[in-house]
Amino acid sequence: MKSYFSALLLSLASCQALAEDVKSGGSTSTTKAGPNAYSLPASNLPMSKRLDFSVGNSFFRNPWVPAPSSTDARDGLGPLFNTNGCQNCHIKDGRGHPPEANDTQAVSMLVRISIPAETSEQKAIYDKAGVVPEPVYGDQLQDFALPGKKAEGSIHISYDEVVVKFADGTPVLLRKPNLSIQNLGYGKLHPKTLFSARVAPPMIGLGLLESIPEQTILSWQDEDDANGDGISGRVNRVWDVRSDKKVVGRFGWKAGQPSLMQQNAAAFNGDLGLTSSLFPMENCTVHQSLCHEVPNGGEPEVSENILDFVEFYSQHLAVPVRRNVDAPAVQHGKKLFAEVGCNNCHKTDVKTAKMESRPALSEQTIHPYTDLLLHDMGEGLSDGRSEALASGNEWRTPPLWGIGYTEEVNNHTYFLHDGRARNLMEAVLWHGGEAQQAKAKVLQFNKQEREALIAFLNSL
Repeated sequence: MKSYFSALLLSLASCQALAEDVKSGGSTSTTKAGPNAYSLPASNLPMSKRLDFSVGNSFFRNPWVPAPSSTDARDGLGPLFNTNGCQNCHIKDGRGHPPEANDTQAVSMLVRISIPAETSEQKAIYDKAGVVPEPVYGDQLQDFALPGKKAEGSIHISYDEVVVKFADGTPVLLRKPNLSIQNLGYGKLHPKTLFSARVAPPMIGLGLLESIPEQTILSWQDEDDANGDGISGRVNRVWDVRSDKKVVGRFGWKAGQPSLMQQNAAAFNGDLGLTSSLFPMENCTVHQSLCHEVPNGGEPEVSENILDFVEFYSQHLAVPVRRNVDAPAVQHGKKLFAEVGCNNCHKTDVKTAKMESRPALSEQTIHPYTDLLLHDMGEGLSDGRSEALASGNEWRTPPLWGIGYTEEVNNHTYFLHDGRARNLMEAVLWHGGEAQQAKAKVLQFNKQEREALIAFLNSL
């Protein structure tokens, strides 16, 4: 009888642990699935704050228009821009994709541009901005413009085939992108221009990532690989506009932004051509006069009130719960994920800080599957373009929570920073550098093990 009760208690404890593991975003997690699974407020957000969430959503979702307009709360678009609304890139608050063969414009992909910091003046710019903008086109190519104005250029991508084989001989056809910029509207690019194509990442759980204590992130660093495991993650340190100093970067593909407020303001400026208190200058360079030729939407065009609402919205988008967690294949895949060392970078468990101003995000035990650190991912994924401390080979570990919902939300399964991977296994097989050992182990998997690993990832 005693052994029976011991087994029962052990089983109940196991079920409790499994139930908690389902809630990747802690108490903020949403149980709703379907095409709107990424667009829901944190489940523990009180009704009194749901209106703030909805107002933020309206400014994130609805299109901005050129000035002057009767819609003066959301006018001032452009004149150079990538989109007229945040949701056009973060489709249903989810993942963007590279242009398809018949697409005339990239929409949910953009291209960062810059030049190397070689002179003392350029190095001073780099030290603060993290990049040296291309002299004519700035630090981001805008492929749209207001009617009657010229866009900066158009983005074109072709692919080369790369074949990788598993130990049992099963081939996987990877695609390596070739990026070109055509139809330049304002003259030639600098001969040393560096390019980096980026698709929009999902918006879920960002407030929770912002709430992870800085000390926790710093404790995960192992810049010199002191423990000899081949993993040497490090933080990026970037300029915080409001505090006027360098701080730990958390957001963006190379952790190039320190906070959601600055990330949002930078996107308003670079993606939509809108000014704010953080970025009060129009996104034209001195070689582009059109920003002075068209009316603006006020100074600034995005008010503090709007910035606050959009920040609140982006902080409280819920992570959907995991599914099929007790399926044998998922449990097997979870074990394999750990055995090959994926969780060395994709950290599974962390607790957020106490947040008096954001109680819904406060002291939550979460499972984001990221360490927010930069890791060398090898030459295969390198964009050759540095950003603050991040080299061309380095990328911030992307969170994996909610990744299994990608297809039903966004109708595609394109992954990695430029969307080159057409499914999760392709994404795994592009890993190199610090992840080379883990990938080598995956390449030894048989068919059942490969399916189990993907079943686990799709359960997240």
